[in-house]
Amino acid sequence: MWDSHCRHAPAQGLGTRRPHGGINFPPGYNSEQSLRFAETQFRVRDDDVFNVTYPKSGTVWMTEILSLIRSRGDPAWNRAVLNSERSPWFSTQLGLDAAQTCPSPRLLTCHLPLQLFPKAFFSSRAKVVYTVRDPRDVVVSYYHFSKMCSSYQDPESFAQFLEDFLRGDVPHGSWFEHVRAWRQLKGKDNVFFISYEELQQDLQGSVRRLCQFLGQELEDADISSVVENTSFQAMRENDKCNSTLLPRNIMDQERGTFLRKGVCGDWKNHFTVAQSEHFAMIYRERMRGLNGAFPWEWAGLESGTRVTGKSQ
Repeated sequence: MWDSHCRHAPAQGLGTRRPHGGINFPPGYNSEQSLRFAETQFRVRDDDVFNVTYPKSGTVWMTEILSLIRSRGDPAWNRAVLNSERSPWFSTQLGLDAAQTCPSPRLLTCHLPLQLFPKAFFSSRAKVVYTVRDPRDVVVSYYHFSKMCSSYQDPESFAQFLEDFLRGDVPHGSWFEHVRAWRQLKGKDNVFFISYEELQQDLQGSVRRLCQFLGQELEDADISSVVENTSFQAMRENDKCNSTLLPRNIMDQERGTFLRKGVCGDWKNHFTVAQSEHFAMIYRERMRGLNGAFPWEWAGLESGTRVTGKSQ
């Protein structure tokens, strides 16, 4: 399933959400049963690698990176097999079947918060790669994505969506709670934290660090192939990850592009000065005690804001 979660979404019941564990999940692919099964009954294997993110934080990018590391830089697998089959969304109704029949070693993907993650993981030797992204870029990407994907409610405006995001009243819940909870595991031998911004700044170095974490030794030429085939342009051209195979009633790419920009700092083209200041205030309050922990904080939360009028 794509980062969008739209691949298996039905046309009916669109715009509604299913609460589970106090968190709203988009309908169509999740169910109370699939989420509960993922948490309490999913059998974790010691050689599993989980790709975990909050939505719009680089999920597809990391899927492509992990797939190419697994195939030692050979892009054939990425180009021939849907990313939802290479790394099943195990907490969804259809993704669970794929995950359970997938041969080891498995790549698995989810947006689950820590409290709903498979309990079996914590007594296993399985590994998690957690990718985090500047929440301002997350909310911008999430806004555009929600206008395209039929299983998400079409936002009435960016300003309203921003307020909903800050309250955690969006599918998959609060970004702040998701990130803070997962960050509790930082320092664990089987959990690897990386930011979207680090991937952008030094993709080759990031791939080398991931290889070390995963215990996979790749030649320099293999690593170069991983980098080449996970460039934004390469992914946009790969129909096994760019969502273009989805029908319009599920993903309407006339309303936007799934792999839209792939840049850092696009929030500057959407936030007004007032929105930036408000976001910074909420951010400092919700992330208290973690100041300086993320790359986007280093230049100051309000730096670079440009008023465009697009968010009105």
